Amino acid sequence: MEQLLSADFWVAVAQIIMIDILLGGDNAVVIALACRKLPAAQRRQGILWGTAGAILLRVALIFFALTLLQIPYLKIVGAALLLWIGVKLLLPDNGDEHGDIQASDKLWAAVKTVIVADFVMSLDNVIAIAGAAGAAGEGNEMVLVVFGLLVSIPIIVWGSQLVIKLMDRFPLVITFGGMLLGWIAGSMAVGDPALAEWVPTETDDKQRQQVSSVISYVAGIAGALFVLLTGRWLGARQARVGTA
Repeated sequence: MEQLLSADFWVAVAQIIMIDILLGGDNAVVIALACRKLPAAQRRQGILWGTAGAILLRVALIFFALTLLQIPYLKIVGAALLLWIGVKLLLPDNGDEHGDIQASDKLWAAVKTVIVADFVMSLDNVIAIAGAAGAAGEGNEMVLVVFGLLVSIPIIVWGSQLVIKLMDRFPLVITFGGMLLGWIAGSMAVGDPALAEWVPTETDDKQRQQVSSVISYVAGIAGALFVLLTGRWLGARQARVGTA
């Protein structure tokens, strides 16, 4: 119960929910496309079973990601991927990424389509959530993951249209989300076990802990600014090429 009173816990929960809404909005599209040919009576079942399977798959993937990120240098690699994902989030959306999602008139075929598609599309989401949960530390990672998913999945599935309209009306939400991924990437990179000698995350020395906190904070700001500036630059470059 003590972890529920921790500010770090709730900050991490808020980050996970934000990540799921920004990067998991595709789930609602996939579910709709996969279940569109089901009879009306089975459509709700397809949505519920497909969502449940996607949640279980996501939790399993994040569990392995949290374990793998304890290996030296993998957090740095994950941080680099997150930076690119954040930059991509700020770029104009071109093309239909879901054109190959096949609908089915059979319940379990549709559920399988949802789960397989979610697996293929989950890399960015898994890395981002693992980074956000890992930043909270103190052994709360899986509690954070499960809690954040339970809160955000209903928002994605049943409130996706509202979320999309909000993003269209307030582009600042997308910008903030991209910068959040940059912040998580920067903080995650300096927490890599390979850098423990320079950025100790587990020490009884309060002065060293404070220095580590400052380094993590600065790295987070640097990551957020990198995503913002790179995304804006590449977006402007795409616009120039498109009008040329």
